Amino acid sequence: MDAATISRLSQGVLNVTPGALLMMAVGGILLYLAIEKDYEPVLLLPIGAGCILANLPLSPLVAEGGLLTILAKFGVDNELYPLLIFIGIRSSIGS
Repeated sequence: MDAATISRLSQGVLNVTPGALLMMAVGGILLYLAIEKDYEPVLLLPIGAGCILANLPLSPLVAEGGLLTILAKFGVDNELYPLLIFIGIRSSIGS
């Protein structure tokens, strides 16, 4: 590998902020609680995954036209996610 390739690969690591590290740790804790301790996995699992994905440095997931932008456009703007969350909670409670 040449120096330009190494520099390009290390850009994401160099742009990590303490706030992003803290939020990724919070996301990891939420994932741990959802998977290992089985505390509200329907709610904590997507919240923890979102915390980690949204704080990845220089990630194409959060760039314009990236995966999280598309999910926000179709789920948040159309208010689809609250509906799916309430359906999931209702189905987990049972009838």
